[in-house]
Amino acid sequence: MPGSSFGKAFKVTTFGESHGPAVGVVIDGVPAGIPLSKEDIEFELSFRRPGRLFVSGRREKDEPEILSGVFNGRTTGSPVAILVRNTDVISSLYEEIRVNPRPGHADLPFIFKYGYENWDYRGGGRSSARETVGRVAAGAIAKKLIMHQGTVIAGYLKSLGPVFSETKDFRSALCSKYSPVRAPDKETEEAYEKLVKEATVEGDSYGGIAEVIVENVPKGLGEPVFDKIKADLAKAIMSIPATMGFEYGLGFRASSMKGSETNDEIIKSDGKVRWAKNLAGGILGGITNGERIVFRCAFKPTSSIRKPQNTINVKTGEKSTVSVKGRHDPAVAIRGVTVAESMTAIVLADHMLRNGNINPAKISQEEADTIQKNWERYLRECTRMQESQ
Repeated sequence: MPGSSFGKAFKVTTFGESHGPAVGVVIDGVPAGIPLSKEDIEFELSFRRPGRLFVSGRREKDEPEILSGVFNGRTTGSPVAILVRNTDVISSLYEEIRVNPRPGHADLPFIFKYGYENWDYRGGGRSSARETVGRVAAGAIAKKLIMHQGTVIAGYLKSLGPVFSETKDFRSALCSKYSPVRAPDKETEEAYEKLVKEATVEGDSYGGIAEVIVENVPKGLGEPVFDKIKADLAKAIMSIPATMGFEYGLGFRASSMKGSETNDEIIKSDGKVRWAKNLAGGILGGITNGERIVFRCAFKPTSSIRKPQNTINVKTGEKSTVSVKGRHDPAVAIRGVTVAESMTAIVLADHMLRNGNINPAKISQEEADTIQKNWERYLRECTRMQESQ
């Protein structure tokens, strides 16, 4: 199946299906010398893992197996292959959709493209969000690599259904990691949880918006024409299952404003030339300007719901209904935040390697020490956030 790879200097290829033996990823272009352990990858995977409150009831441990590219706790420069076995598979729950494709899902388009006889209907096969395990595993490596530049990524759920949060605080976004609904504060968390509980009782689902904030972004990432950083971020984010929209900085609001309102003043602060309000979300001309990257992506409501929906029986051609009985997220946006963070890290790692910010062949001992120190600071900061909640 073409289209399973992303990136140029830091190239990620995911594989596996929802109810197959395993899912995973191969990452080509990882420089030698990066300190890397199974625990590093597990940390990021833990925020995407199902089987927790308010997300899918599928109970997967998501234990990564590093098959290649790491020796004596360091990357070797060869491709890093990571396998995550599927251990809690109940394919019988999907017998109904075998002939009754789900409205709003990729079932029917997959049948059109690949043929009914080749369609893996078990859990959605390759179209399942289970595929994103590989993205998050690769994202863990990318997150660690970009700490070479001190770059840190934090995402949170800016809205769920009709409830919005107005926070733009990086620490609050980081704090959301340990919120079961990725909320940036307790008040919002309670409102989100109420909505999710209601949707679960009704057999329905909600959509949401994730906001991602990136601190300490090097200037000059991105190319002026087709490889703009905004273009690569948009492709990365829009490739995530259930995403419906992408905007950065002012986003769509800019279309209803005047140029005098959207043109951010250039100022000098602490001896540095910068922008007064960062209205462009850290990107101008498709190139990073040194300010925080800030973008949002919209996730649609989970299409697999218990509420009966009208469809067509693909065997008989007759009208039918489908009520999905599998274990699905009442709001896919909750776990989608982690995937959005990971895809952001992959894009930034790719561009830092291409731009020369990081040596694509190997990391020096001093650089490895910096990466590890920044990674440990990141882990401590996340832990402090958890304890403060």
